Amino acid sequence: MTMTSDTNTKTPLEIREIQEMAIAISAKNFNPTMLSEEFLKFSGIIDQDWELGKKPVLGTNISQVTFQNGVSIVVQPRNITFMQAIGTKETSELKIPSVAQKYVSKLPNAEYQGVSLSPKRLIPFPNTQDGAREYITKNLLAPGSWQEFGQSSVQAGLNLLYQLDRCQLSLNINEAKISMPDKSSISALLFSGNFNYSLTNVVQAERLEQLSQAINNWESDLKDFQEIVNQRFLAARQTQQTPEAQSVFPS
Repeated sequence: MTMTSDTNTKTPLEIREIQEMAIAISAKNFNPTMLSEEFLKFSGIIDQDWELGKKPVLGTNISQVTFQNGVSIVVQPRNITFMQAIGTKETSELKIPSVAQKYVSKLPNAEYQGVSLSPKRLIPFPNTQDGAREYITKNLLAPGSWQEFGQSSVQAGLNLLYQLDRCQLSLNINEAKISMPDKSSISALLFSGNFNYSLTNVVQAERLEQLSQAINNWESDLKDFQEIVNQRFLAARQTQQTPEAQSVFPS
């Protein structure tokens, strides 16, 4: 796919895979009004030199603070989510595991219910309009007459559930679109993983420790997610390597 400049010279658009990691912690008594840049800095949850990336959203039902380093924190009445685009970063550069640990340590008396570590990966198919749809229907699903119905090609997604030794992994595979600067869109395949750790059956005295341990599993979870995507679903496809793109995942 190309875009046209004012001189009618076509320059190839640079498209790359987009990756993001999120850590979502649930509790009975999270209060969105508690989230602010000042609270995060004064409590030592984030460094003093972090700068806002955009104006915070602060309310009684949802609050969100986004920083220039790509970290975004969203609080709702029963959930707090820490998000960060991975891009070309090494896993050691991800800041949200440490931020999540510090947040929990500052609020040890919250009634924590569980934690979910959720990596996402968006893989572009720039050469064909329905590339992602065809990849799902032709490579991941068995052919059959069920695909030959209606006036256009069937749109499909997969919802898979894996039981691991430490937790349960749900993996969703769906068709998506990447919006480009020239207002066009590119077909893409979205892999969404959720490593779910429940704390509801853990006694209160042990919840904080198990919550911390679950957050510490982020590197193993991310590695397993990348392995299943690369080795079990994309082994036969050569992905395009191009410079970093802005995250298109909703926050």
